Amino acid sequence: MAMELGSDEEPGADVPLVRLNHVSFQCASVEESAAFYQRVLGFQLVKRPASLDFRGAWLHKYGMGIHLLQRGSDPDAPPVARPPAAINPKDNHISFQVTAAVSVHRLQSTMLRIRRVLARRSTANVVVHALFADGMVQCADMGLMKARLGGMRLEFVAARVRDGETVVEQLFFHDPDGNMIEICDCEKLPVIPLAGAAAAGLPDLVVPAPRDVRG
Repeated sequence: MAMELGSDEEPGADVPLVRLNHVSFQCASVEESAAFYQRVLGFQLVKRPASLDFRGAWLHKYGMGIHLLQRGSDPDAPPVARPPAAINPKDNHISFQVTAAVSVHRLQSTMLRIRRVLARRSTANVVVHALFADGMVQCADMGLMKARLGGMRLEFVAARVRDGETVVEQLFFHDPDGNMIEICDCEKLPVIPLAGAAAAGLPDLVVPAPRDVRG
C-alpha cells in the first residue's frame, strides 16, 4: 500500500470519527464474562444483530459497548493468548473514568439506600450492591472503587501517575479471560495537544495525515 504524505496537513484533521464505539473480546465463557461486566462494571446486556450466527453477547454502558465472542464458535477467529499470570499495568488495557465528585443530594440518597439495606441484611456484598444498585460507577473517589473490588475478592494493582502537583489514581485488574481493565480518575489530567513531535521527545511519533491512499 502506497501513501502520499503532505507535511502541511494536521494529523487526523479530516478523519470522520466521533468516539469509541466498542471493544471486542473472545472469551472462554460468554456467560461468565457477561456476568463479570454486569456485576463489576455495571454494563447492561443489549440485543445483538440477528445475522450473527455465533455465540456471543453485547453489553453497553457509559456510551460504549463491549462485544463478547465465545471462543471456538467462529472457526475464522484468531487464537486467543493465554491469560497473563500477573497484573502488569503496562499491558494493553481499556480504561474507565470514575466520577470525580458526587452532589450532596446524591450522596445522601446513596447513604439512605445503604441504611435501608443494612436494616435487613449486613453482608459486605449487600453494601456494595446498594452503592452501585443503579448500575453506575458512583465513586466519589478511588477509595470506594477499591472497596468494591475488595468486596468482590478481585485481585487488583494500585498505581499512581504524577504530573507536577496532579496525582492520578489507577486500579488495574483482569476480566475472566485475562483482559486488562483500568479504573482511574484521569480527568484530573488536561488533554494538551502537542505543537510538534519534538515536544514529546519522540521525533518520529507525530506523522502527517495521508492525502491519498492507493491499494
